[in-house]
Amino acid sequence: MELESRRNLREKCALKQDILKEFLAEILGTFVLILFGCGSVAQTVLSRGALGEPLTIHIGFTTGVMLAVYMAGGVSGGHVNPAVSLAMVVLGKLSLKKFPVYVAAQFIGAFAGSCAVFGLYYDALMDYTNGALLVTGENATANIFASYPAKHLSVLNGFIDQVIGTGALVLCILAIVDRKNMGAPKGMEPLIIGLIILAIGVSMGLNCGYPINPARDLGPRLFTAVAGWGMDVFRAGGCWWWIPVAGPMVGGVVGAVIYFLLIELHHPEPEKQNEEENKVKDKYEMITMS
Repeated sequence: MELESRRNLREKCALKQDILKEFLAEILGTFVLILFGCGSVAQTVLSRGALGEPLTIHIGFTTGVMLAVYMAGGVSGGHVNPAVSLAMVVLGKLSLKKFPVYVAAQFIGAFAGSCAVFGLYYDALMDYTNGALLVTGENATANIFASYPAKHLSVLNGFIDQVIGTGALVLCILAIVDRKNMGAPKGMEPLIIGLIILAIGVSMGLNCGYPINPARDLGPRLFTAVAGWGMDVFRAGGCWWWIPVAGPMVGGVVGAVIYFLLIELHHPEPEKQNEEENKVKDKYEMITMS
């Protein structure tokens, strides 16, 4: 009886349209990414380094991405990043009509994740700031949620930083999921994608903290704008906010095109591959017969 009632409930409540399932999966995946990623930054900043350091932040974002892809990967592919979704559109692996749905879900998930981190550390945040939520200065806390440039960084160099970082991310993701290449063992893809984030974090984090994800940066930035930090989150760093949005989108396309032109384009067609395998087999049989 209980089993039958569960089946009835499943039939009534389960979504039938794939696009809705993918929408929810991208929301939840991006939420998890921000919860662990920005949560690790919050712990480091609010403890004044006593319970965190750059390495723990790298680990937080690495595990956040890994768990996000594990969570959403089987439903939506676990993009959790508009730049990745755009790259998949360019390569024909995601239909164009799904792209805005994915992006909307990713921004919603990032905004919700920021709400969760804010609620989790609200008392610590108030204690650290004495109620003054600052964007810049020694007691700045807006950087818990979004990226801000280092003092040495120019706009052009920041844009290049994001193009290269996101291009590297997409390039490596495509190699991992390419079944005609070496690929990765089934079920291990999220773990290795997480390691890509770690590699980028330890090698490309100096300039602006490797946002490489428009949803991860703009979603939380929008949250800080309405949660008390104000519009300075968009003015700071010489109106820096658009760099981690536009740069990754360009970088995602660049990474996708490079992988396609240098690797994917040259994979043998299935028929040709079978012919080559048969030729090798025939040669082997001729040798053994002789």
